[in-house]
This record gives sequence, C-alpha cells and structure tokens, in this order.
Amino acid sequence: MFVISQLWVRLLGTGLFLAALVFFACPFVVGIHHAGCIFGTVISVMGIVFFAMNPVISGVLQKIWKNDFGHVVLCVLGGFLCLGTVLALVLSIFMLCAAYNKPKEEATVTILGCQVKNGAPSLMLKKRLDAALVYLNQHENVPVIVCGGQGKDEAISEAECMSEYLLSHGIEKKRIYQDAVSVSTLENLQNAKEIITAQDWNPEIIIVTDGYHQFRAANIAHSLGLKTTAVSAKTSWYLVPSYWVREWLGICYQFVFG
Repeated sequence: MFVISQLWVRLLGTGLFLAALVFFACPFVVGIHHAGCIFGTVISVMGIVFFAMNPVISGVLQKIWKNDFGHVVLCVLGGFLCLGTVLALVLSIFMLCAAYNKPKEEATVTILGCQVKNGAPSLMLKKRLDAALVYLNQHENVPVIVCGGQGKDEAISEAECMSEYLLSHGIEKKRIYQDAVSVSTLENLQNAKEIITAQDWNPEIIIVTDGYHQFRAANIAHSLGLKTTAVSAKTSWYLVPSYWVREWLGICYQFVFG
C-alpha cells in the first residue's frame, strides 16, 4: 500500500506536480499573493515529495497504517482527499457553466472592480473593460455600472478609472453610472442594485468579470434578487490555476459563512 513500483509513474507524477508548482508560483513573481497561490503551492510541493520520495514516504505511511490510531487518521485524511477532489470537480463544472451563460436579451452591464495601478487599469481590469466594450458597442442603448472603491495603494477609485477608460473608448458619459465606494463583490452588487432600483430598471444585469469569478458573483447577485447573465473576460493563462483554486476556496467560504 502507498508504494508506486513503476519508475515512469513516479517520474510522471513528479513532473506533473512540478508543472503545477510553476503555475502556482507564477503569481508570486509578478507580485500577486492570495490564498489560491499558497494552497496550490503547498499541494504541489506535497505531490512532488510523495512521488519523488515514494519509497521513503510509503515506508512511513505503512508504519502509520499498522497503528490503530494512525489507521483511523489516514482513513479520515483519505476521505477528505476524495471529498475535496469531487467537490473541486463539481465546482469547476458550475464555474464553467456560469462563465458561458451568455446574454440572450439586453440588460444593464455591471463591471466588477479590480485593481488600479498608477491611475490606470491593471491588466485584469483592462481585460474586463475590453470585454464590456464589445457588448456596449453592439448594444448602444444599454447603460453600464462600474463598481469599485479606492484602495490604499490606488490613486483613484476603480469606478473612476473604469469610467475614464470607457469614455476614452467612445462610450457616452450619460450611459455610465459609478459605484465608487464598494470594496468587495458583495458591495459591488449591492450598490449596483441600489442604482438599478433608483433608476427603476429591470432587475436583470450582465455581470462582466473574469470567467472563474462568474459563478460566485452570480450567486451573490441572485441572493440580492438580481437576475444575471455573463460576459466573461479572458484571464491571463498563467494566472488561471491560482485564481481558479482561490475561487474554490471563496465559494466554500461563502457557502459556510454566507
């Protein structure tokens, strides 16, 4: 038990987890630090150690397995591992479905906030804005709500930055509504709902955010009584794994703590 006798399997496993480690370490290199990076890095290192040092690790695990208490502990850990794997797969399916829930009718565009750097949109925020512009240019009567307050390291609010970007790309000022105080996805959508209610618009919105974020954002919007579809921005390929894992954790946290 726990022994992998085939060398090629050990090499393949080690290589796969090394590749995963590179992906999860990439965000650290560009100054991005969050729970998804850390969790993914830890799991990748554990996988590398298990496959690369399997004879040693399997020997230790077999000794633990022979102990009654150790046997129970390993069974519990194995159960959590299986449950976690199934949960990750199920959440990923829901996340993919939400990311491609494309609009069938016109609705208010709501762009969720993201970091501003030196007064300009970060790469991730720019991609959200560019995705929104495609839809806004195709539907010239649709209003847009830009959401996001000003962080400690930001020269202006995210909403103001987004508004300036949209204006510079030909969107009329009268179409743009700002929520310049929110600091979370929940507040983004709460304030967007207040604007929608004040303007007496249909409580249906098109959420513009990264694909991995659409499922959780939609769940929050639904809890506020808003109907949603999605226009998803393309996340940079090297950031997808860490943000995807972070979203798993965020969804679980939302489910447990509301």
